[in-house]
Amino acid sequence: MAARLKIAFIGAGSVGFTRTLVKDILCVPELQEVEFALTDISAHNLEMIRTILERIVESNGLPARITATTDRREALDGANYVINCTRIGGLEAFADDIRIPLKYGVDQCVGDTICAGGIFYGQRSMMALLDFCRDIREVAQPGAKLLNYANPMAMNTWAAIDSGGVDTIGLCHGIQHGWEQIAEVLGAKDPREVEYICSGINHQTWYTDIRYQGRRIERDELVAAFERHPVYSRQEKVRIDVLKRFGVYSTESNGHLSEYLPWYRKRPDEIGRWIDMSHWIHGETGGYLRVCTEGRNWFEEEYPRYLEEAGERIDPAKRSLEHGSYIIESLETGRVYRGHFNVKNNGVITNLPDDCIIESTGFVDTFGLNMRAGITLPEACAATCQASVNVQRMSVNAALKGDVDLLKQAVLHDPLVGAICSPDEVWQMVDEMLVAQAHWLPQYAHAIDGAKARLAKGTVKTRDWAGAARQQVRSVAEMRAARIKTDGRRQPDQEVVA
Repeated sequence: MAARLKIAFIGAGSVGFTRTLVKDILCVPELQEVEFALTDISAHNLEMIRTILERIVESNGLPARITATTDRREALDGANYVINCTRIGGLEAFADDIRIPLKYGVDQCVGDTICAGGIFYGQRSMMALLDFCRDIREVAQPGAKLLNYANPMAMNTWAAIDSGGVDTIGLCHGIQHGWEQIAEVLGAKDPREVEYICSGINHQTWYTDIRYQGRRIERDELVAAFERHPVYSRQEKVRIDVLKRFGVYSTESNGHLSEYLPWYRKRPDEIGRWIDMSHWIHGETGGYLRVCTEGRNWFEEEYPRYLEEAGERIDPAKRSLEHGSYIIESLETGRVYRGHFNVKNNGVITNLPDDCIIESTGFVDTFGLNMRAGITLPEACAATCQASVNVQRMSVNAALKGDVDLLKQAVLHDPLVGAICSPDEVWQMVDEMLVAQAHWLPQYAHAIDGAKARLAKGTVKTRDWAGAARQQVRSVAEMRAARIKTDGRRQPDQEVVA
């Protein structure tokens, strides 16, 4: 390699996720002489992840270099690749994404992709992302590639490509996890025995063609396989119901999928029928907010273990399924990687708009990313995706223009919000969220006083509602007791939803 490769992480204080991606990259011999440039607004978290990564590098005798700074432009200076894993507004804004819509009857499990919470998350994220893109254009290597892991995936990727002027690929891991489920219910010993085509939009992708043991798996066989599974038959009731009605399985988890559709969470007394409380991701009200909050509180407790594990040898056999390291490996070495990527449609999916962001099958090699084109989704899948695409497009344009009317129209057209709220309720809810999150919404600074004035005169009645399936955030002591009760090594319930 002619020069040391530089990979910058924005939001590197997401310690567990950054650690996973760095270890994945270091599994590739050709990528071990690399500089990982870490940046975050939290100097404390930055120091912790820097210490962990330095120990990984030292313990494995690698030539990699770790740098860390709260100065984003310094980290991006000369970068070949930039990985974005930020959460703009942190848990404070995330709490409002869940709390305020609940006052109007909107019960979300995750609230980070569409629905009221996801739309506002996008309003915060897209402005920050455009700042990142400006810095990348100005100080990174010409042609630097942005790998975006931050939600809302489609909106962020859309804004970065259309307005950021940076070569961007959006990355998520939902497809890999669904593939593992399908392989398990079919009885495959190794997921690689199951081949598939998966296509759609982020968090609404569909396994349109599944092959196992030399034959195509049809709906009835897959339904029967899921319904006889002792765990998934309980945990994936929404996904199984959609499979029965649409004929194809969705990538997204039960709880996430339930909030993208207008049918499963619109009546509180119906929600319990479709969810499972054994794990937050199966439909718990505000479940992801709860585990993220617990994870933040628990992290100091887990840090010594992270540091201890950093002294272990890197095992390529344990390389994760995250796409990021494989993309960089393919671009740098020419080894072909088949994955699923968030990019502009431009005709790849024939029955979705060209301008939208799709998530679909593609291949990466020395020459870049090449998508498998000419895919036509089943009509019901396309219709479901199209409803979300319309919301995403309005949300992106509202964020870029600071257009409150368009923002309200986007929330009004959201499938779940529209199934629950009247127009007056949507208008007041958006005003309330604008006021609560004004600090992270500079593009709406001109509109905050007007929103406050309307709220003061508001006539829409709200309620103090925790949701249909809410659980309390556990204390560190409770999490410690739960860990001891299990196997003494199990971490709290933490996941990255991308």
